[in-house]
Amino acid sequence: VQLQASGGGLVQAKDSLRLSCAASGLTFSRYVMGWFRRVPGKEREFVASITQRGINTYYANSVKGRFTISRDDAKNTVALRMNSLRPEDAAIYYCAAGKGPTVSRKEGYDYWGQGTQVTVSS
Repeated sequence: VQLQASGGGLVQAKDSLRLSCAASGLTFSRYVMGWFRRVPGKEREFVASITQRGINTYYANSVKGRFTISRDDAKNTVALRMNSLRPEDAAIYYCAAGKGPTVSRKEGYDYWGQGTQVTVSS
C-alpha cells in the first residue's frame, strides 16, 4: 500500500492550499481516509476524515469551517482544501487510510503516507 501526499508549500497567512493524496495497493473505496498533522515536538493530531463513499466528514475544531476534505473513489485520491491558513496550521500533513470506526484517532488507521510540509508565514 502506498499513500503519496502532495501539495504542501510555503504560503502566507489567510492564503489557501490544497493537499492531495494518491492511494494505491488497496481497495480505496473501502477505507476511511484521514488527514493528520504533526509539529516537531508534538504528537500527531487529527485534522479531518471522510468515511467510505464520502457519507460523513469529521474535522478537528481548530480547522472546522476553514478546511474541507473530499475524496474521489474513481481516482483513488483524497484531498484537503485549506482556506484562511494561519501560522498555527504549519505542520507536516499526513494522509492515512483505515477501516475505522475511530476516525479521529491515529489508532484507527492502518496505512500512512510520507507527509507533505505546509509552512504558513505571518
